[in-house]
Amino acid sequence: MSSILTSWLTIDQTSDFSISNIPFGVITYNGATKVSSRVGEFAIDLTVLFEANLLDNCGFSASDFQSNRLNEMMKKGKKGTRKLRNRIQEIYTNEVFKAEGEKALISIETVTMEMPITIGDYTDFYSSIEHATNVGTMFRDPANALLPNWKYIPVGYHGRASSIILSGQEIHRPKGQQKPKDDEPPVFGPCKLLDFELEMGFITYEGKPLGDSISTTEADDYIFGMVLFNDWSARDIQKWEYVPLGPFLAKNFGSSMSAWIVTLDALEPFRVEGPKQEPAVFPYLEYKGDKNINIQLEVQIQPEGEEASTVCNSNYKHMYWNQNQQLAHHTINGCDIHAGDLYASGTISGPTKDSYGSMLELSWKGSQTVQLKNGVERKFIQDHDTVIMKGYCEKDGVRVGFGEVSTKVLPSK
Repeated sequence: MSSILTSWLTIDQTSDFSISNIPFGVITYNGATKVSSRVGEFAIDLTVLFEANLLDNCGFSASDFQSNRLNEMMKKGKKGTRKLRNRIQEIYTNEVFKAEGEKALISIETVTMEMPITIGDYTDFYSSIEHATNVGTMFRDPANALLPNWKYIPVGYHGRASSIILSGQEIHRPKGQQKPKDDEPPVFGPCKLLDFELEMGFITYEGKPLGDSISTTEADDYIFGMVLFNDWSARDIQKWEYVPLGPFLAKNFGSSMSAWIVTLDALEPFRVEGPKQEPAVFPYLEYKGDKNINIQLEVQIQPEGEEASTVCNSNYKHMYWNQNQQLAHHTINGCDIHAGDLYASGTISGPTKDSYGSMLELSWKGSQTVQLKNGVERKFIQDHDTVIMKGYCEKDGVRVGFGEVSTKVLPSK
């Protein structure tokens, strides 16, 4: 870890939003929606800093910060947003800027968080070997849990961007066809096996033209930052519909993301070595250095009127396929990417039962109950439950976190 930054602003040591973080998001305050950053318990109004001439020579205009999305700002690319983030850190670490810097601070309790980006396209991967093995064991031959392609390609599918929602927004239980008994016709009705999926998402800058590819070496320059991601899943609908084309209504009714985008620069100090990949990958998927990230993850379920109970503690470092490989594979055929595109990791499960990233695994396909506080039990998510996911990195006294993504489930309409 490089030298630890210290701020003239008092920040709780347990805050996800230390001076080493400086994420980006969008807030509404006093009727105005604008681009913001965050430090401790304060949002940073970047328009105020810009109008005080504290962001000169960063290459941004007033309209970049008065926007209701980050997309235009992100079109400045990695060099642009890195310069901006470094400048914000300088303002809040150097006493010279204290008077002006204080004017830009807004109590986080007084702002409304907005969806930070316009998502053009959304891809969901399937990159945790523990999760894929668990699912394959449950539904196929345990001796051949992984499909033949799994260790050769980062498996993924294109999802629905329109139904990605921000933390705090409620969702309704989806309806669809299910086939609970193999020897009887399908039925229609509300999903009975509603599940969360613990994931992380990464968001890209503007990419290369159609026909060009992004290598694993270049990938970091095209990744803006990361969010917590709950990719909701209707297991009973999915089981019936997924053959032969994969998830559809079981997934596109809603996915939830956290509000603050934590930059890849902020996460660099927490890089770790990934798992050994065997057999050897194709050359375009080879990479150098540590590309996994040590992000500690937690999932809680809070039944209405009850305390929240932790049901999962996992870690993003377990991912078999890292995001550099995911982006390289996504573009190897010439597929173009754009600023604001979102790519989810797939369910993040670890090697122990308490680190499984879905109720499907925690309850082992509903054959076991998951104990919550006060004698409450769950096999899958029930109406009026709230699912809360949290994540942070911590090393050598420095903490960089994501806050949370929280979603309450309402009954089917």
